[in-house]
Amino acid sequence: MPLLVFRTVHNHNEQAVFDLIEAEAARQPDFAGQPDLLADVACVALNALPPRYIRHSIDMSFYMTDQERLALESGVTNAVRSAFAFVRSRMGQRDAG
Repeated sequence: MPLLVFRTVHNHNEQAVFDLIEAEAARQPDFAGQPDLLADVACVALNALPPRYIRHSIDMSFYMTDQERLALESGVTNAVRSAFAFVRSRMGQRDAG
């Protein structure tokens, strides 16, 4: 039986990626009403980022410098933008397959 404490462990980048995808999806009409494509974008973006496992969000805030925080935010933004472009480039192939 898994220990309940493990449920508190998560990748800090997940929520940042999910939030940015939701915000960006409103500006991406070809992704409207296609939650599977947004999930694909999330997977591609998260796979492009190094994992940052934490138990509590405050852990990241407390231990990061402003420069590290800005670099992390920039990395998330770049990964999400690249992931949208990657998934968009494959949309025609998906429909044809």
